[in-house]
Amino acid sequence: MGDTGDRLGYDMAFQSENTSMYHFHVADDHPLFRNAILEVIKRHYPDAVVGQSMDLDSAIRDLEKNDETDLLLLDLHMPGSQDLFGLIMVREKFPSIPVAIISADEDADTINRAMGHGACGYIPKSCSPQTIYDAMHTMLNGDRWVPDDLRNSLTPVDSEEKDLAAKIATLTPQQYRVLCYLREGWLNKQIGYELGITEATIKAHITAIFRKLGISNRTQAVIMLSRMSLKDEAVS
Repeated sequence: MGDTGDRLGYDMAFQSENTSMYHFHVADDHPLFRNAILEVIKRHYPDAVVGQSMDLDSAIRDLEKNDETDLLLLDLHMPGSQDLFGLIMVREKFPSIPVAIISADEDADTINRAMGHGACGYIPKSCSPQTIYDAMHTMLNGDRWVPDDLRNSLTPVDSEEKDLAAKIATLTPQQYRVLCYLREGWLNKQIGYELGITEATIKAHITAIFRKLGISNRTQAVIMLSRMSLKDEAVS
Protein backbone atom coordinates (compact mmCIF):
# COMPACT_ATOMS: atom_id res chain seq x y z
CA MET A 1 0.00 0.00 0.00
CA GLY A 2 2.85 2.33 0.83
CA ASP A 3 4.49 1.66 -2.56
CA THR A 4 1.20 2.32 -4.36
CA GLY A 5 0.73 5.57 -2.50
CA ASP A 6 4.28 6.64 -3.28
CA ARG A 7 3.77 5.75 -6.94
CA LEU A 8 0.54 7.74 -7.11
CA GLY A 9 2.17 10.74 -5.46
CA TYR A 10 5.09 10.47 -7.86
CA ASP A 11 2.83 10.46 -10.92
CA MET A 12 0.67 13.33 -9.63
CA ALA A 13 3.74 15.41 -8.86
CA PHE A 14 5.05 15.02 -12.39
CA GLN A 15 1.63 15.65 -13.92
CA SER A 16 1.36 18.94 -12.10
CA GLU A 17 4.97 19.80 -12.95
CA ASN A 18 4.63 19.24 -16.68
CA THR A 19 1.76 21.52 -17.59
CA SER A 20 3.94 23.74 -19.81
CA MET A 21 3.44 23.34 -23.54
CA TYR A 22 6.62 21.91 -25.01
CA HIS A 23 7.49 21.47 -28.67
CA PHE A 24 9.07 18.11 -29.51
CA HIS A 25 10.20 16.55 -32.76
CA VAL A 26 10.66 12.78 -33.04
CA ALA A 27 12.84 11.78 -36.01
CA ASP A 28 12.92 7.99 -36.28
CA ASP A 29 12.04 5.64 -39.14
CA HIS A 30 11.07 2.74 -36.85
CA PRO A 31 7.30 2.99 -36.13
CA LEU A 32 7.37 0.87 -32.97
CA PHE A 33 9.99 2.93 -31.20
CA ARG A 34 8.64 6.21 -32.54
CA ASN A 35 5.26 5.28 -31.10
CA ALA A 36 6.89 4.37 -27.78
CA ILE A 37 8.42 7.86 -27.59
CA LEU A 38 5.09 9.42 -28.52
CA GLU A 39 3.38 7.51 -25.72
CA VAL A 40 5.90 8.82 -23.20
CA ILE A 41 5.28 12.37 -24.41
CA LYS A 42 1.51 11.92 -24.41
CA ARG A 43 1.53 10.63 -20.84
CA HIS A 44 3.87 13.17 -19.28
CA TYR A 45 3.42 16.19 -21.59
CA PRO A 46 -0.23 15.97 -22.71
CA ASP A 47 -0.29 19.55 -24.04
CA ALA A 48 2.90 19.21 -26.07
CA VAL A 49 3.15 19.94 -29.78
CA VAL A 50 4.89 17.02 -31.50
CA GLY A 51 6.39 16.84 -34.98
CA GLN A 52 7.40 13.56 -36.59
CA SER A 53 9.69 12.53 -39.44
CA MET A 54 11.13 9.32 -40.84
CA ASP A 55 14.22 10.64 -42.63
CA LEU A 56 16.76 13.41 -42.20
CA ASP A 57 15.50 15.56 -45.08
CA SER A 58 11.96 15.79 -43.70
CA ALA A 59 13.28 16.40 -40.18
CA ILE A 60 15.30 19.37 -41.40
CA ARG A 61 12.33 20.77 -43.34
CA ASP A 62 10.15 20.56 -40.26
CA LEU A 63 12.75 22.20 -38.03
CA GLU A 64 13.11 25.05 -40.52
CA LYS A 65 9.38 25.73 -40.12
CA ASN A 66 9.34 25.29 -36.33
CA ASP A 67 12.13 27.16 -34.61
CA GLU A 68 10.50 26.75 -31.19
CA THR A 69 11.43 23.08 -30.84
CA ASP A 70 12.42 22.39 -27.22
CA LEU A 71 13.88 18.94 -27.86
CA LEU A 72 14.69 16.95 -30.99
CA LEU A 73 14.83 13.18 -30.50
CA LEU A 74 17.00 12.00 -33.40
CA ASP A 75 17.57 8.44 -34.57
CA LEU A 76 21.29 8.02 -35.17
CA HIS A 77 21.01 5.95 -38.36
CA MET A 78 17.71 6.85 -40.00
CA PRO A 79 17.50 7.32 -43.82
CA GLY A 80 19.67 10.20 -44.99
CA SER A 81 21.97 9.98 -41.99
CA GLN A 82 24.85 7.57 -41.71
CA ASP A 83 27.34 7.71 -38.87
CA LEU A 84 27.09 11.10 -37.13
CA PHE A 85 26.03 13.17 -40.14
CA GLY A 86 22.46 13.83 -38.98
CA LEU A 87 23.61 15.09 -35.59
CA ILE A 88 26.43 17.17 -37.08
CA MET A 89 24.17 18.79 -39.68
CA VAL A 90 21.35 19.56 -37.24
CA ARG A 91 23.76 21.09 -34.74
CA GLU A 92 25.24 23.25 -37.50
CA LYS A 93 21.88 24.41 -38.91
CA PHE A 94 19.96 24.68 -35.63
CA PRO A 95 22.49 25.33 -32.84
CA SER A 96 19.80 26.48 -30.40
CA ILE A 97 17.78 23.23 -30.59
CA PRO A 98 18.78 20.57 -28.03
CA VAL A 99 19.33 17.19 -29.70
CA ALA A 100 18.88 13.86 -27.94
CA ILE A 101 20.16 10.84 -29.84
CA ILE A 102 17.97 7.73 -29.74
CA SER A 103 19.60 4.54 -30.97
CA ALA A 104 19.91 0.80 -30.56
CA ASP A 105 23.68 1.32 -30.68
CA GLU A 106 24.90 1.24 -27.06
CA ASP A 107 28.61 1.23 -27.85
CA ALA A 108 30.42 3.47 -25.38
CA ASP A 109 32.60 5.08 -28.07
CA THR A 110 29.55 5.94 -30.18
CA ILE A 111 27.83 7.54 -27.20
CA ASN A 112 30.98 9.45 -26.29
CA ARG A 113 31.40 10.79 -29.83
CA ALA A 114 27.74 11.76 -30.13
CA MET A 115 27.96 13.74 -26.91
CA GLY A 116 31.25 15.25 -28.05
CA HIS A 117 29.60 16.51 -31.24
CA GLY A 118 26.89 18.38 -29.42
CA ALA A 119 24.14 15.98 -28.37
CA CYS A 120 22.58 16.91 -25.03
CA GLY A 121 21.72 13.29 -24.36
CA TYR A 122 21.89 9.72 -25.64
CA ILE A 123 18.94 7.39 -25.04
CA PRO A 124 19.46 3.72 -25.90
CA LYS A 125 16.35 2.12 -27.39
CA SER A 126 16.54 -0.57 -24.72
CA CYS A 127 15.53 1.97 -22.06
CA SER A 128 12.20 1.62 -20.29
CA PRO A 129 9.49 4.27 -20.80
CA GLN A 130 10.22 5.62 -17.31
CA THR A 131 13.92 5.98 -18.09
CA ILE A 132 13.10 7.68 -21.40
CA TYR A 133 10.95 10.16 -19.49
CA ASP A 134 13.66 10.71 -16.87
CA ALA A 135 16.15 11.44 -19.67
CA MET A 136 13.79 13.87 -21.41
CA HIS A 137 12.97 15.60 -18.13
CA THR A 138 16.68 16.03 -17.40
CA MET A 139 17.42 17.51 -20.81
CA LEU A 140 14.44 19.86 -20.74
CA ASN A 141 15.88 21.21 -17.50
CA GLY A 142 19.09 22.09 -19.34
CA ASP A 143 21.25 19.16 -18.20
CA ARG A 144 22.89 16.37 -20.20
CA TRP A 145 21.84 12.74 -19.91
CA VAL A 146 23.59 9.45 -20.70
CA PRO A 147 23.19 5.98 -19.17
CA ASP A 148 24.43 5.80 -15.57
CA ASP A 149 27.42 3.59 -16.34
CA LEU A 150 28.85 6.19 -18.73
CA ARG A 151 28.09 9.33 -16.78
CA ASN A 152 31.59 9.73 -15.39
CA SER A 153 33.56 8.41 -18.34
CA LEU A 154 32.81 10.85 -21.17
CA THR A 155 35.88 12.39 -22.82
CA PRO A 156 36.18 15.31 -25.28
CA VAL A 157 36.36 14.69 -29.03
CA ASP A 158 39.78 15.63 -30.40
CA SER A 159 40.22 18.84 -32.38
CA GLU A 160 40.98 17.04 -35.66
CA GLU A 161 37.63 15.24 -35.58
CA LYS A 162 35.87 18.49 -34.63
CA ASP A 163 37.42 20.26 -37.62
CA LEU A 164 36.45 17.41 -39.92
CA ALA A 165 32.88 17.45 -38.62
CA ALA A 166 32.66 21.19 -39.31
CA LYS A 167 33.60 20.56 -42.94
CA ILE A 168 31.16 17.68 -43.36
CA ALA A 169 28.40 19.84 -41.87
CA THR A 170 28.69 22.16 -44.89
CA LEU A 171 27.55 19.38 -47.24
CA THR A 172 23.93 19.15 -48.31
CA PRO A 173 22.14 15.84 -47.56
CA GLN A 174 22.36 14.96 -51.27
CA GLN A 175 26.09 15.69 -51.36
CA TYR A 176 26.56 13.54 -48.28
CA ARG A 177 24.71 10.67 -49.97
CA VAL A 178 27.01 10.99 -52.98
CA LEU A 179 30.03 10.98 -50.65
CA CYS A 180 28.82 7.77 -49.01
CA TYR A 181 28.49 6.11 -52.42
CA LEU A 182 32.03 7.22 -53.26
CA ARG A 183 33.18 5.48 -50.10
CA GLU A 184 31.52 2.29 -51.38
CA GLY A 185 33.44 2.57 -54.66
CA TRP A 186 30.45 3.35 -56.88
CA LEU A 187 30.92 4.93 -60.31
CA ASN A 188 29.27 8.25 -61.18
CA LYS A 189 26.84 6.49 -63.51
CA GLN A 190 25.80 4.05 -60.78
CA ILE A 191 25.28 6.83 -58.24
CA GLY A 192 23.21 8.84 -60.72
CA TYR A 193 20.99 5.86 -61.45
CA GLU A 194 20.49 5.14 -57.74
CA LEU A 195 19.62 8.76 -56.92
CA GLY A 196 17.59 9.38 -60.08
CA ILE A 197 19.77 12.24 -61.32
CA THR A 198 22.11 12.72 -64.29
CA GLU A 199 25.76 11.82 -64.34
CA ALA A 200 26.56 15.50 -64.96
CA THR A 201 24.77 16.41 -61.74
CA ILE A 202 26.77 13.78 -59.87
CA LYS A 203 29.99 15.31 -61.24
CA ALA A 204 28.84 18.73 -60.06
CA HIS A 205 28.11 17.32 -56.59
CA ILE A 206 31.56 15.71 -56.44
CA THR A 207 33.23 18.98 -57.43
CA ALA A 208 31.33 20.76 -54.66
CA ILE A 209 32.20 18.01 -52.15
CA PHE A 210 35.92 18.25 -52.95
CA ARG A 211 35.83 22.05 -52.64
CA LYS A 212 33.98 22.02 -49.30
CA LEU A 213 36.20 19.33 -47.81
CA GLY A 214 39.43 20.84 -49.16
CA ILE A 215 40.44 17.71 -51.07
CA SER A 216 41.19 16.84 -54.68
CA ASN A 217 40.37 13.17 -55.28
CA ARG A 218 38.14 10.25 -54.33
CA THR A 219 40.77 8.52 -52.21
CA GLN A 220 41.04 11.55 -49.95
CA ALA A 221 37.24 11.69 -49.73
CA VAL A 222 37.03 8.05 -48.65
CA ILE A 223 39.76 8.50 -46.03
CA MET A 224 38.10 11.63 -44.66
CA LEU A 225 34.65 10.06 -44.38
CA SER A 226 36.08 6.88 -42.85
CA ARG A 227 37.48 8.94 -39.97
CA MET A 228 33.91 9.88 -39.05
CA SER A 229 32.59 6.32 -39.32
CA LEU A 230 31.06 4.53 -36.38
CA LYS A 231 31.94 0.98 -35.52
CA ASP A 232 28.63 -0.57 -36.60
CA GLU A 233 26.64 1.30 -39.22
CA ALA A 234 24.00 -1.40 -39.43
CA VAL A 235 22.63 -0.66 -35.97
CA SER A 236 19.84 1.92 -35.87
